[in-house]
Amino acid sequence: MARTRRAEDVKIIGLTGGIAMGKSTIAKLLRQQHIPVFDADAAVHALQQPGGRALPAIEAAFPGTVRDARLDRDRLRAVALGDPRALQRLEAVMHPMVRACERAFVARARRHGATIAVLDIPLLFETGGARRVDQVMAVSAPGPVQRARVRARRALTTEQIDAVLARQLPDRQRCRRADYVIKTGLSRRYAQAQLARLLDRLRDTR
Repeated sequence: MARTRRAEDVKIIGLTGGIAMGKSTIAKLLRQQHIPVFDADAAVHALQQPGGRALPAIEAAFPGTVRDARLDRDRLRAVALGDPRALQRLEAVMHPMVRACERAFVARARRHGATIAVLDIPLLFETGGARRVDQVMAVSAPGPVQRARVRARRALTTEQIDAVLARQLPDRQRCRRADYVIKTGLSRRYAQAQLARLLDRLRDTR
């Protein structure tokens, strides 16, 4: 169920997709069109940077993961990844803080007169974020392409990749629930053309 929106309000689009599906590329293209984009992952990193606001709560939940006001990401990953209860504890720390950053972003977009704003949230459906947007744009690529991209970009083992994917909605289900799907498995130019057509539709339905 989408949020209630007044006709004159900014249209909020949720951007989502599995790991290495090409979501960052689409977000970059949106920014090039002067559309404000909230990056949930960037908000998490800012909260977890040295001296970040989330570090005291993370250390309280996972003793030994923060030293000298710095997060030991490898240690936190080892403790939390693959352990559902540990992940729930981490999410209980991070989600309220990220939501506060998101609300501030939407308020800024509204003040600046934006007609469309995008919330880039990887686990949009999984965390109930779809209720906070008007429509959802999913980014999709074939499974083999996805795994090849992950291996090329991140130093994760097969087991760690499997653990990440297990947290995420299967791509077919995500695409079925989305209002729009951008395919990124062919080329950047093809994805860009799809996005341009979609933006024309969104602007026409204001």
